[in-house]
Amino acid sequence: MNHDDLNHWSKRAADWARDYHAGLRDQPVRADVKPGETAAKLPSQAPEMAEPMEQIFADFESIVPGATTHWQHPRFFAYFPANASPASMLAEQLANAIAGQAMLWQTAPAANEIEAVMINWLRDALGLPEDFTGTIHDSATTTTLSAILTMRERVLDWKGNQHGLSGLPRLRVYASGETHSSIDKAARIAGIGQDNLVKIPTNAAHQMDPTALDAAIQADLAAGYLPAGVVACVGGTSIGASDDIAATVSVAKSHDLYVHVDAAWAGSAMICPEYRHIWAGVEGVDSIVFNPHKWLGAQFDCAVQFLKNPVEQINTLGLRPEYLNTLGQEEITNYNEWTVPLGRRFRALKLWFTLRAYGLDGLRTRIRNHINWSKECRDIIAKIYGFEITTAPAFSLFTFRYNNSDADTESLLGRINDDGRIYLTQTRQNGNFVIRMQVGQFDCTREDVMMVPTVLKELTGV
Repeated sequence: MNHDDLNHWSKRAADWARDYHAGLRDQPVRADVKPGETAAKLPSQAPEMAEPMEQIFADFESIVPGATTHWQHPRFFAYFPANASPASMLAEQLANAIAGQAMLWQTAPAANEIEAVMINWLRDALGLPEDFTGTIHDSATTTTLSAILTMRERVLDWKGNQHGLSGLPRLRVYASGETHSSIDKAARIAGIGQDNLVKIPTNAAHQMDPTALDAAIQADLAAGYLPAGVVACVGGTSIGASDDIAATVSVAKSHDLYVHVDAAWAGSAMICPEYRHIWAGVEGVDSIVFNPHKWLGAQFDCAVQFLKNPVEQINTLGLRPEYLNTLGQEEITNYNEWTVPLGRRFRALKLWFTLRAYGLDGLRTRIRNHINWSKECRDIIAKIYGFEITTAPAFSLFTFRYNNSDADTESLLGRINDDGRIYLTQTRQNGNFVIRMQVGQFDCTREDVMMVPTVLKELTGV
């Protein structure tokens, strides 16, 4: 295959993509396959000789779509979305064609400088102060790891990187039980350890209790431990819980602790000024993550980290051997020094295209619609016999239960997803099995959302 062939097949792929998206409502959301079924359709070894692209594309069409859970399906209400607006997909095609490696300014000047401008655009769009800057990572997991590594090194005066953690004080990081499992993973990878990630009790509003946080820090200091930082959440994955950021910051800063906010999903909603009260006090934190690929339409992967003082993260993650120097430039920004990987994709391009193609006003309208439709859907479900709303909508996420029974709720969820018209997932709330629903797919309509109560009524015979 050469570039002339690529021209032909790119047009064929674009036609396929158009038809694929146009027909998604007619497909079951979740793949109806068994483990190993797809692998069995592939040869056990790679071909020795080149094969015609006609056959390769035909195999793709016959094998892949039917074994795919359709994340772009407008009735995907399960996990937080991994959206892909058409403008974002176009930008990714161009970034793939350029195939640059944006590890340094000199290896990708356009990628580097557009990234800086996109960070500023998003900072302003979310109403953050001008003293925040930032960078783009692949996912919130990597972003949170970067933040926890930074809080570790900050409290150790950057001795951990140089000497290792052996012989140093036992570090402690604090978060509520509503935070994402990526915080647990980061604590493990950073060498802090699962046992030293202290889960703080939550109050009736599902917020980390500031008094309990302060007490935990005081107890650890008395025990000879070294508190390193606090991770707060805005729009937690399970039920959409949001911590009291101002109160959390007040406690953390009284102990000179680094604060990272995980707003991976709900951060996008802050382009709507009416929701910013939910993270009031955010101007006092050190690090924030939000994923434009979750709710703004930027194709996965695209996680933005805002930083109050990037020098601390650069001192933690930066490494500049001679072969990575840009000759003649002393103060150039090289974003690989802000992140874990050296290699970096041109992720800023899809942000540039998406923000321009839909505008902040268009994106705000989508988010407001999703939140309003979610509340309307909640109200309808609450009136269906046998159903109980277990958590009210947090942004566009709520949970419900059937027949006040774990077994009946779990059985119903299985039937919902086997039916295929919609896709929901589960969580546990107060120890109970509940069904979790969020609205956020880029192309969904009110009619798509209202399909949820329709399916619930049909499957329960109400």
